[in-house]
Amino acid sequence: MDRFSFLNAAHSQLIEDLYQQYLKFPDSLEPSWKAFFQGFDFALENYSDEESVQYIQNSVNSTPVVQQVSQAASNGEIPEHIKKEFKVVNLIEAYRTRGHLFTKTNPVRERRHYTPTLDIENFGLSSADLNTKFNCATETGMKEPSTLQDIITHLQHIYCDSIGVEYMHINNVQERDFIKQWLQVNENHPILNANEKTEILLKLNQAVAFENYLHTKFVGQKRFSLEGGETLIPALDQLISRSSQLGVDEVVLGMAHRGRLNVLTNIFGKSYKQIFSEFEGKEFEEDVFSGDVKYHLGSSKKIKTASGEEVSINLTPNPSHLETVAALVEGICRAKVDDKYKDFSKVLPIIIHGDGAIAGQGIAYEVAQMMTLEGYKTGGTVHIVVNNQVSFTTNYMDARSSTYCTDVAKVTESPVMHVNADDAEAVVHAIHFAADFRAKFGKDVYIDLLGYRKYGHNEGDEPRFTQPNLYKTISKHPNPREIYKDLLLKENVVSNELIGKMEAEFKALLDKDFDASKEIEKNVMDRFMADDWTNFPLGKRGAVQEPVDTKYNLEKLKELAVKMSTLPADKKFINKITRLFENRLKAIEADNLDWALGEWLAYATLLSEGHNVRISGEDVERGTFSHRHAVVKTEDTEEEYIPLRHVSESRFDIYNSHLSEYGVLGFDYGYAMASPNTLTIWEAQFGDFVNGAQIIVDQYIAAAEEKWKIQNGLVMLLPHGFEGQGAEHSYARLGRFLELCANENMTVANATTPANFFHLLRRQMKWNFRKPLIVMAPKSLLRHPKVVSPLEDFANGSFQPILDDPNAEAGKIEKLVLCSGKLYFELLAKQEELNCDTVALVRFEQLYPLQNDAIEKIFAKYSNAKSIIWAQEEPENMGAWSYILRNFRDTGIQVIAPVPSGTPAPGSHKMFEKNQNAVINRVFDRDDAPAKRPVTA
Repeated sequence: MDRFSFLNAAHSQLIEDLYQQYLKFPDSLEPSWKAFFQGFDFALENYSDEESVQYIQNSVNSTPVVQQVSQAASNGEIPEHIKKEFKVVNLIEAYRTRGHLFTKTNPVRERRHYTPTLDIENFGLSSADLNTKFNCATETGMKEPSTLQDIITHLQHIYCDSIGVEYMHINNVQERDFIKQWLQVNENHPILNANEKTEILLKLNQAVAFENYLHTKFVGQKRFSLEGGETLIPALDQLISRSSQLGVDEVVLGMAHRGRLNVLTNIFGKSYKQIFSEFEGKEFEEDVFSGDVKYHLGSSKKIKTASGEEVSINLTPNPSHLETVAALVEGICRAKVDDKYKDFSKVLPIIIHGDGAIAGQGIAYEVAQMMTLEGYKTGGTVHIVVNNQVSFTTNYMDARSSTYCTDVAKVTESPVMHVNADDAEAVVHAIHFAADFRAKFGKDVYIDLLGYRKYGHNEGDEPRFTQPNLYKTISKHPNPREIYKDLLLKENVVSNELIGKMEAEFKALLDKDFDASKEIEKNVMDRFMADDWTNFPLGKRGAVQEPVDTKYNLEKLKELAVKMSTLPADKKFINKITRLFENRLKAIEADNLDWALGEWLAYATLLSEGHNVRISGEDVERGTFSHRHAVVKTEDTEEEYIPLRHVSESRFDIYNSHLSEYGVLGFDYGYAMASPNTLTIWEAQFGDFVNGAQIIVDQYIAAAEEKWKIQNGLVMLLPHGFEGQGAEHSYARLGRFLELCANENMTVANATTPANFFHLLRRQMKWNFRKPLIVMAPKSLLRHPKVVSPLEDFANGSFQPILDDPNAEAGKIEKLVLCSGKLYFELLAKQEELNCDTVALVRFEQLYPLQNDAIEKIFAKYSNAKSIIWAQEEPENMGAWSYILRNFRDTGIQVIAPVPSGTPAPGSHKMFEKNQNAVINRVFDRDDAPAKRPVTA
């Protein structure tokens, strides 16, 4: 097909318009048009042979240049050398687009073969053209027209050496041009002086020698070594140093176990003797802490870079669950920006991935999608993949369908550099690019360090079971230090004497610390981000049971209530919103505050006392059940108005998240980890959706304090209650949370009055320590006529973990019924219907920790009762029953609940009514027909 056939069908005015567009915005054109106009301009400006002169003379002088193009194309008059110019432009574009497929980036394997190749024959060129000069050479950064051979050599150096670059998927012209220009400097190779090269060798020596020493001294112990990827250490060193010169004051790093000990010692400065002592498996000083394995621990330090800048660096503690820590890193960084720096450029998130994990774990995508979201952006993250080419035992071909493990980067149009991890200078060069691009554009960058794993998944594993050929190659392959050492010796940058001295001094230091480690009796766990938690000592055992003053002046409370419920008169909102706020003012005047008002008052009072509030989750601005309306919009322009931002100078932030539980809960947990003075809330759209984030719950919320001495005051609001909606949307997995409760590690509540919820939230910030709070949040109770509280209960009350039956006469009670949540109001309705005075209904508003002294008083008060019942609407094998039985097994307590089931609730509304009615009837020893209930929430 004729390469220029597309011109024949084009109207001349269209070509004229396209040409003018090309002159102003060349990258906005479709590639074939852009290539055509590039080639035409080059030829027209630079060729003056007879063929071109004849071609121009044949054209009408008054005709625009683009019409000359159109006429020439129609007549078949475009000279061959102009066509060739276009073909070379296409070749250049191919190197930019596909050059990364033909690089020297794999240190231990041949690269896969991709077609079509970059052979010139595929572009309509031949060896006869190699010595022909082409003007488009200047498009690649060359200073003047050059031969095709020189252009190819130049492009090979830029795009096909130790670094492969993916950036042509980026639509932003400014970003793409920046990358193009950056790569063309010194043909995408570093310019380093002797001191810089020696510093790289020093960090490589520390990385390699440390791993070798551990391998010798602690044979067979798991350490998840970095061997095969040791260039990560100079990479991190250079990234921190370069970024600090670009304005970064604090770094937050998240990584899994591979190479973590090396990073802790050689980047964070954790003493070698402390690491050696942890290898001995000694206990930690504090008995209350379980501690964790050495390759999960965190660290926080202030360091001075080689260029003299002081930087705070933090390594976030992590579990074995890969990629989980990434979400926390982003949350920590956002909190530091919001609270301290007010500038995204000041805090740098770095996430180190494994190749299998970034390709296989869905949370990598959830976190990537946060990059530009208003409530979750952090100014760009540097992602570094330690690419071993093997996931435990799985070959990379079985670990993903995509070409690269980093292909998630294309979702956010982030640049990727694939680097041969054996080429230390190329690694440093790629890291410099990452720092520069992130600083300029505030976007994510991905660096794929293509190396290998010297041993198995852990040092006791045999990799030759599954990759015998690969590990035959690896066993003979020199480590990056030896490769770089040989290079520097050839360049006369270092001498054998200097290298010998460097290695001997480091070995002596390791020996000294190894001996000193023997004298350590018990290991000490450093507190992560201790400076942020100076005013928050760890809570002593029993502290969560002590009363806390959560009162608030009644007059000021009413003033706040009116202020937050009054919309500005100069803005027009839809009628429903106007009426809703008018009704709130009426409820305040009537001293009858519902759930939404109680919740708002908790936020408003905390804001007025200097605390910040952050709420995040799916649809939280309005609320899943349309009760909150924290953000309202004007009718005509959709201008946002946030009433709670007008009650105080403190910060009130509320963000609808993207449709993610795992990533967003992890983000908000990280936020709370770095911001103890902020009431940080994550709300699930429905409570059962929390099971999509179970790893955050198990590994952090329940366990972080015992494993790592980390406090966290995150609040989780989980809408919960059985209301005929089917198997989903009913059950927030209360039983799972109670199963995780121990050693006062969290609080689990199921409040049923607005005032109690108010005091529960305020208590969260009035404690001088922090614990996670899990709330079984209401749905139908949001608008229940009995779920209201007077202002007096807010102003002068306190959180009540147990609510006694206000109408019971102890001497008449034959059955003591303990329950929690919405079921209470259904039992109360039946009690009132029957006018029953022999059953006492007692609510457990806080399920963990149990307020045992208050419960003992309840038991003593109703000591004449013939039976004690725990009533629940969850199936018997779910809910709180197993937990209640474990705590009250000596009381003879019995349960009334639906039968055990593998699903929380039936799909049939009639079956739900039957089950719910059976529970209520059994409490009162009745057999009444079920009452009609609408499907709610």
